[in-house]
Amino acid sequence: MNIYVGNLPYGLTDADLQELFAEHGDVSSASVITDKFSGQSKGFGFVEMPNNSEADAAIKALNDTAVKGRNIKVNQARPRTERPQRSPRY
Repeated sequence: MNIYVGNLPYGLTDADLQELFAEHGDVSSASVITDKFSGQSKGFGFVEMPNNSEADAAIKALNDTAVKGRNIKVNQARPRTERPQRSPRY
């Protein structure tokens, strides 16, 4: 299951995110989304857990809990939707 994690502290790393979820089961991947130009965290990330029951337990256990002073939001990720192309400005 792909899990969305929002309101992350900006100093949190991929490894920190993986460690947080590993307490609740097997984690395939964990990534904090960063700005492609500055490299700064955007404050959210995604965690992939292969076992759905472990993923559900992690969502219930971690949603709205404090991580480094911020209450994180955790839920099942929605499928990505196509965004319309922006026309270039000349």
